[in-house]
Amino acid sequence: MKLSMNINYVGDFQAAVEQVVTLEKAGLDIVLIAEAYSFDAISQVGYIAAKTDRVEIGTGILNIYSRTPALMAMTAAGCDYVSNGRFILGLGASGPQVIEGFHGMPYEKPMQRIKEYIEACRMIWRREPFDYHGKTIEAPLAAGLGTGLGKPLKLINHPVRSEIPIWWASLMGLSVTATAEVADGWLPIFFDPTKYVDVWGDELKAGLAKRDPSLGQLQISAGGVVAIGDEFEGEGRFKVLDHLRPQLALYVGGMGARDKNFYNTIAQKYGYVEEAIEIQDLYLDGKKQEAAAAVPKDLLEGTNLVGSVGYVKERIAAYKEAGVTVLSVNPIAGDPVKTIETLREIIDA
Repeated sequence: MKLSMNINYVGDFQAAVEQVVTLEKAGLDIVLIAEAYSFDAISQVGYIAAKTDRVEIGTGILNIYSRTPALMAMTAAGCDYVSNGRFILGLGASGPQVIEGFHGMPYEKPMQRIKEYIEACRMIWRREPFDYHGKTIEAPLAAGLGTGLGKPLKLINHPVRSEIPIWWASLMGLSVTATAEVADGWLPIFFDPTKYVDVWGDELKAGLAKRDPSLGQLQISAGGVVAIGDEFEGEGRFKVLDHLRPQLALYVGGMGARDKNFYNTIAQKYGYVEEAIEIQDLYLDGKKQEAAAAVPKDLLEGTNLVGSVGYVKERIAAYKEAGVTVLSVNPIAGDPVKTIETLREIIDA
């Protein structure tokens, strides 16, 4: 099991990079850089590549609307080049608010588009002439479109790797099935290792049944906030976890429309049906503090790792049992270096 950490799109980036440099020495394996509608992630990937030696650097995530498939493949190959084979291409669909509102692109066929982007990237990295005609990708342009002068081209450079890992941040239904079938890794959200089957079990099983063995094991990156120590048992645990209430209330209550909020659906599938409805009602009514207070303790506890060393060991064992191969952590209390070192010791024991 590897250890990963996310760099958020807000905050002091320079300080975050210096922390990554330090945590790399303590045992951190992967750092993922968010993008959303903030600074682009790719320039930050290049900067971190220059500052680090061993840690893998991924995007968490790039959307598949604001870059053409060829540019996505070129960008990933370039990041893999400057990092000497340490890049992970994290892809996702984002949402219509960002894609249509910020990028001015129609939010159409997100699952099909990601599948075709994956196929396109792999074709280009193999240096095959890019001649692809799918439901969302047309390259070269069809007859009657453009000048008619387009022709299939292949990447000029030889990539460091012809198989750069692609991780898909899928949330629900057929997208999770497709992830398990064709992607190298999966980036779920609010993953409870003891209850995840209730939300994604059938979809994962269906996708894995169709998975090409040559892709290897599906990498699953999941985890949460981490604080390790006896002081984080009992009420001490929730003194830490309560800080996460506003974020969960935002996702469960305020993301998407009332009748189409995937995060709310995840909470309901975990068994928090009445609570999820209440959180959304309160949040959309502008009662954000009340919505945060309504977030179930069990949801907070089940999707994070806060407690004594023994408790965290049990949690990590549960993640391993659930098939998680990359433990995604966010040290929130105490010394981050000591936290990563302790996690590394537990994982390697």
